[in-house]
Amino acid sequence: MKRRAGESFTIGDQIEIEVLEVAGSRVKLGIVAPDDVQIVRKEACITREENVAAALSADHEMIKTLLRRLPGAAPRA
Repeated sequence: MKRRAGESFTIGDQIEIEVLEVAGSRVKLGIVAPDDVQIVRKEACITREENVAAALSADHEMIKTLLRRLPGAAPRA
């Protein structure tokens, strides 16, 4: 599908994507969607998934030890 600046397309009945600007290899898009539709850049999703996976694999005892070493940290049980 090819679109020029000022042209748009729809996804289903409720989402509209408009090409706002094309400059070289960069494209600005405008998105009109219901409030309950989450719009997130792909790289942000990938980063979040990687962070969640890393957090789940962390050794909880090691985290507690490191937290105790922080300046001004209160002793934890």
